[in-house]
Amino acid sequence: MQGFLTAFDELTARTGAKRSYEVGCGEGHLSMRLHDRGWQVRGSDLEDVSVAEANEQCVQRNIDPRFQTVSLFDLTTQDAAEELVICCEVLEHVPDTAKAISVLKSLASPYLLVSVPREPIWRILNVARGKYLKDLGNTPGHIQHWSSASFVSMLKSSFTIVEVRKPLPWTMILCRNDK
Repeated sequence: MQGFLTAFDELTARTGAKRSYEVGCGEGHLSMRLHDRGWQVRGSDLEDVSVAEANEQCVQRNIDPRFQTVSLFDLTTQDAAEELVICCEVLEHVPDTAKAISVLKSLASPYLLVSVPREPIWRILNVARGKYLKDLGNTPGHIQHWSSASFVSMLKSSFTIVEVRKPLPWTMILCRNDK
């Protein structure tokens, strides 16, 4: 996990941004990591429980809650456009990635940071640790699968690829929305 967080810290710093919107924020850990570095952060997730935990992290830091329950597909530029949009560990759960990428493109002004599990390494590591064997190592809920190359290929038709990182076992890509 440390490699993931190091890549996250370095790529977010590279943008020069100080404001972010996290799509699929979960419990808000990545956003709070940025907040603790002086960023203005907001975000959303599908799960009420996760959003409540993210907002509790805001309360613990004496800041107003900044997270809401909303689908990626319902986000608008008025609600969620930001100089850095973050979408980490989300797209593998999304049935319509083309539509998701379109929404993310509308929000990223100008940067998008995305990460997904790197296949087939992700599944191989799951099998090696005896997890999800009946599904050949596929994590429950993962319905999309990409190698690093295939993920880059998908994104480069919509974005300029600024940098690709491969902290084991993920692919993390910083994109610029200038196409």
